[in-house]
Amino acid sequence: MINVLITSAGRRVELIKYFKEARDSLGLKGNVIAVDIDNTAPALYHADKYFLISKINENNYISDIIDICNKENIDLIVPTIDTELYKLAESKEFIQSRTDAVVHISDKKVIEVCRDKFNTQRFFSENNFGVPRLIDNDALVNKNYDFPLFIKPLNGSSSMNTFKVNNENELQFFLGYVPNPIVQEFIEGEEYTVDVFTDFYSNPITIVPRLRLATRGGEVAKGIVKKDKEIIREVKKLLEVLKPMGHITIQCMKTKDGIKFIEINPRFGGGAPISIKAGADSPKHLYKILLGERLEYNEDYADDFLGLRYDEAVFLTMSKELV
Repeated sequence: MINVLITSAGRRVELIKYFKEARDSLGLKGNVIAVDIDNTAPALYHADKYFLISKINENNYISDIIDICNKENIDLIVPTIDTELYKLAESKEFIQSRTDAVVHISDKKVIEVCRDKFNTQRFFSENNFGVPRLIDNDALVNKNYDFPLFIKPLNGSSSMNTFKVNNENELQFFLGYVPNPIVQEFIEGEEYTVDVFTDFYSNPITIVPRLRLATRGGEVAKGIVKKDKEIIREVKKLLEVLKPMGHITIQCMKTKDGIKFIEINPRFGGGAPISIKAGADSPKHLYKILLGERLEYNEDYADDFLGLRYDEAVFLTMSKELV
């Protein structure tokens, strides 16, 4: 009996389905339970049970999660969006001391590296990984840069407010438009998302590079798995330094000057179902770890595996609770 709680379920229908499939394939019992602040979140209606909880920035958020964990005998808590990562990382020990659940999140210091783009940039640079040049305040004041540039928010998510900057007029506009902006050189090449799964001791189990063919709303719409040995080798080096836990996604580009790392998202990304279906089944890995199984690194997933994502709909009869 293993019960899993998916937080901020939103549109993560595929993720919930794959946790249920993994559970069933292992012959386990238990529920996949979803929570959200909005009763029209589609993923709620694909879970075995669902609950509405307080907003992340409200005082009752953590207590709501603890109450549900104890009521439903939750064994694993899986966050899905960036904005909840700090709060869950800060409260990880508190939650685990008051429930029987493991919070599927890296240590706070890892979240601090990943969620603040300046910290991410510093991490890549100080550890000698390829990274786009940072255009810092001195460079901006002295105009020590060449166009095009790239601008994004310091704590951004889902590619919101990210722009290519082609000239000085655009730069000055976006510096005022983008909240807490960070400016980098604009780089070109093949863009990859790498789905990584480590055990709870940061040992890598699977590393799956996916070439991004098309995106929509910051998430991959079309992607193809590529067993790129150079990317896998560099990601292994990164993991040795970062020490994350569980499923994370890493963004990088293959350029004429080598691999350039862009950012790290310490959670399941929207395109993770492509890697899961290719054979790097993180939900199944999590169930096995909770059962006490020791996992070994493997690349037993399909190469050149194409994923084409699309929308589905949930239809409900209107009620007073949904209005």
